[in-house]
Amino acid sequence: CALVAALITLSFGGAVGLMFLMLGCALPQYNKYWPLFVLFFYILSPIPYCIARRLVDDTDATSNACKELAIFLTTGIVVSAFGLPIVFARAELIYWGACALVLTGNTVIFATILGFFLVFGSNDDFSWQQW
Repeated sequence: CALVAALITLSFGGAVGLMFLMLGCALPQYNKYWPLFVLFFYILSPIPYCIARRLVDDTDATSNACKELAIFLTTGIVVSAFGLPIVFARAELIYWGACALVLTGNTVIFATILGFFLVFGSNDDFSWQQW
């Protein structure tokens, strides 16, 4: 029952984050769809960590180079997702209000992705590794 509530909360968070992204694109005063390129970062961000978790044996308590590289790549992807709308706004491709909405959506989406890994990332029977 707790997993169902967590899944509902995470899906609501994802929907709210995508709503902010769409508002930054589709409101009549903005009406430019350049910020949708941020969707690629949403898809790419969990990939390095998922690959590293498959390859790394978690029985070792010390740091692992593969896992550290995955965290570094994930951080680069997340920072790029926040930087892209700012670059678009500085280049005057989008308005600053649209940039603020996209940055708000980024915060919500990445918090949702982090929440997914915190809730479903343990090695129990309902782990994401079995999917």
